[in-house]
Amino acid sequence: MSAGLFAQYVVIGLIVLTSAWIALRKLAPRPTSRWLAAVALRLEQPRHSRFAHALGRWLQPRQTTGDCSDGCGTCNACGPKPPAAQRSADTLPLTFRPRGK
Repeated sequence: MSAGLFAQYVVIGLIVLTSAWIALRKLAPRPTSRWLAAVALRLEQPRHSRFAHALGRWLQPRQTTGDCSDGCGTCNACGPKPPAAQRSADTLPLTFRPRGK
């Protein structure tokens, strides 16, 4: 295997792993946040180097702040809104009239 072909395989593998990680973060945010927190906690133990501590702090998931931009979903204000017909109490019923000839 030539060096160019090996480099192609490495680049394609990195692209596939990155896209799989992004999809996993979008589809399952809570488990991936727990996994990142567990890895960060292990890296921040005293026996590790300064680089491992910095990597652990960088991997630590952000804490929810309570505003609508973090998507925590605790107040149900960020969720999907009901359709406009259900929100308005004064909606009129739909009536059909025959066409005039």
